[in-house]
Amino acid sequence: MKRVVTLGEVMLRLKSPGSERLFQSPALEATFGGAEANVAVSLANYGLDARFVSALPKNPVADTCLRELRGLGVDTGFVRRQGERLGIYYLEGGANQRGSQVTYDRAGSALATARPEDFDWAAIFADVAWFHVSGVTPAISASAAELCRHALGQARAQGIPVSVDYNYRKNLWRWGRAAPEVMRALVGYASVGIANEEDCQKAMGIELNADVESGRLEPEQYRALAERVLAQFPNLERQVITLRESRSADVNGWSAVLHNRSAFLSSRRYEITDIVDRVGGGDAFAGGLIYGLLELPDDAAALEFATAAACLKHSIIGDYNRVSGAEVAALVRGGGSGRVQR
Repeated sequence: MKRVVTLGEVMLRLKSPGSERLFQSPALEATFGGAEANVAVSLANYGLDARFVSALPKNPVADTCLRELRGLGVDTGFVRRQGERLGIYYLEGGANQRGSQVTYDRAGSALATARPEDFDWAAIFADVAWFHVSGVTPAISASAAELCRHALGQARAQGIPVSVDYNYRKNLWRWGRAAPEVMRALVGYASVGIANEEDCQKAMGIELNADVESGRLEPEQYRALAERVLAQFPNLERQVITLRESRSADVNGWSAVLHNRSAFLSSRRYEITDIVDRVGGGDAFAGGLIYGLLELPDDAAALEFATAAACLKHSIIGDYNRVSGAEVAALVRGGGSGRVQR
């Protein structure tokens, strides 16, 4: 069984019920989530050995978080118990033309204050087939950015394939350096870059003359963007871009493209209506892509698996994509009618 390592922060997620405004009623739904933890859960669902590296404080809330991750099949043996607090994010679910809103409360969290020397990298990367990190983690603090840089360097020194999801979060980049300044250095270690239609521009500073707010994205126009990224980062073997056509909070078109320097591939396009929860959709895609690149016969199959996995995530409440590989494969084969399975 192939082992994949992800590094990042897992948080307490507090969401208003249904599509209510935050604190419209005196209740919040408490779950856990975070970009790299979400990816680890997906990989565990597909039968891979998923190892999540992080830092969490010693308190009952963090204990519950770790129990949940272990129950979902994730190896938490390298989560350091240190620091003062668990990060929190508040989520207000959108509906129709009102988009969802995220409010972060994660300053000074355990991972934001962690340092590279807090972790045993030789043990973490023993017998590892893949390493993944996202742009969320270096955005939370200078210390977390250095932690990512060190981990990426260790992985690449051992010849481990590395994926970086550019994952731009404008509300996090407030510790003194601009996102492109940091992210371009980190992507220099990657073999696979993952982005949505805006991340290359806002996280990497690579522009494309395209209207991402129009509600209709043509895959072919992103060939030029992928080629610009690949030209600037010769270390990248593949650049992958997810394309979300957001017509409302409830209705999205969903597809993706992959450029591997020899071919430009476009996935099947899904029309997703009556969205249950889109948070974590990009992480579901990253988890599906990593699985596909490790286990499936070619890039086209990996791209279709990842796109279908993320499509299914829109039907799952919470950050984690609680679907099996068999369910994703069924959608790739043309399922998706929503019929009762008896």
